[in-house]
Amino acid sequence: MIGVGSKAPDFALKDQNGKTVKLSGLTGKKVLLSFRPLAWTAVSHDQRKSLEDNHAQFDRLNAVALGIGVDSVPSNKAWAASMAIKNTSLLSDFWPHGDVAKSYGVFREKEGSSERANILIDEEGKVVFAKTYPIAQQPDIEEIVKFLQSGRK
Repeated sequence: MIGVGSKAPDFALKDQNGKTVKLSGLTGKKVLLSFRPLAWTAVSHDQRKSLEDNHAQFDRLNAVALGIGVDSVPSNKAWAASMAIKNTSLLSDFWPHGDVAKSYGVFREKEGSSERANILIDEEGKVVFAKTYPIAQQPDIEEIVKFLQSGRK
């Protein structure tokens, strides 16, 4: 997994609406990259909903949360609609398959999907928090919110 203090690799991925999101386009904001193995599973559902439910709080903290997985744009679009996701970008790391997850060191080669992980990037593009979670465990969004509130780097 990418280390704290590392420069975050730039990427450009399409969200569930086909809009390209570039990490470098978010300079000046803190960015949470919330990786999940696959869509349409209970834990991933709860993980994504927690991002959406905390959208206003992320805004207040000058942060943006991005959900990343290896599913296709059409799958992400249907999945977002099924969860009423309106404010959170669900990014497709579908092709080249898992390329962004690989660049952050969270791709599970054998399974063909990413780890369940949260990586927080500061306003200058440096990794300030990186943690993987058991596949069957939802990441604690409060851990991220508290980290953002603390102003730690």
